[in-house]
Amino acid sequence: MNANHNKIQRIAITPGEPAGIGPDLVLALADEVCHHQIVVCANKQMLAERAALLGLNVTLKGYQPDTAPEPHQPGCLFVADEPLEANVIAGELNERNGRYVLNTLTRAAEGNMQGEFAAVVTGPVHKGVINRSGVSFSGHTEFFAHQANVPQVVMMLATEGLRVALVTTHIPLAYVAKAITSERLVQVINILNDDLKTKFGIAKPRIYVCGLNPHAGEDGCLGREELDIMIPTMDELREQGMDLVGPLPADTLFQDKYLNDADAVLAMYHDQGLPVLKFKGFGKSVNITLGLPFIRTSVDHGTALDLAGTGTADTGSLRTALSHAIELVDKKA
Repeated sequence: MNANHNKIQRIAITPGEPAGIGPDLVLALADEVCHHQIVVCANKQMLAERAALLGLNVTLKGYQPDTAPEPHQPGCLFVADEPLEANVIAGELNERNGRYVLNTLTRAAEGNMQGEFAAVVTGPVHKGVINRSGVSFSGHTEFFAHQANVPQVVMMLATEGLRVALVTTHIPLAYVAKAITSERLVQVINILNDDLKTKFGIAKPRIYVCGLNPHAGEDGCLGREELDIMIPTMDELREQGMDLVGPLPADTLFQDKYLNDADAVLAMYHDQGLPVLKFKGFGKSVNITLGLPFIRTSVDHGTALDLAGTGTADTGSLRTALSHAIELVDKKA
């Protein structure tokens, strides 16, 4: 074990959309056992009001970045206070708070890049309300890539027994085929392979790759992307020592005879791989952004406005995201 394994570090958490279940889930984390310090980037008053609504006895402490990190104390949360633009009513979106959400993400990203935080765990955001606030926003993954000034990141979701990474993320299906280029495949596979080694401690990752077309193109009869782009690119990467299997038909890849040997599956687009993973582990899966200069994990679900403030939201995904963040922080230490 690394000598710094037990070093106390800070993990930032952003609850996301304040009218959704994010604040409820974060407040529930107050009872977690964690040997690192949890710092919530959010509005302190909003959290206090939500705790009162939920009947939770949580002590909210003002976060002081200049003090030494201390282990998480059950029943307490440190809050890096961010001002709201409007009062929050659970379950009711208000576009005036769209910029507030981005401010919490920016605070967490900057803290990670400056070494103040060791990781960030993100709650669910509402893309529509952020865009209606006047800010172009396509998702956490793209936002953190811009904040960190990295040209390419990779979105990966993980649950027990399965990791699925994506070549393309939040783009219309009509644009996917044009986005599957040799250059993009090289960038994504390199990031995936490197992070499986450095962040997950897998010495020689084996990556199974989905074809783009039905039946992986069926020798060009159902599309030529596999023949013209994917296979030549993967052959070049194999020559560099990568263990790549495929491209394989996505409708048969997700079975034990393949997955038992796979450290990750690479899907070509969002709804090719993620429905399988979420069916397997919804509520117990985590979104991990690869290629960033810091650790970022997230929940696998949306804002669930109808559950906000009711006390019925399932905390499983956020707890899983925090658990993965802690594991990756400890491996890196």
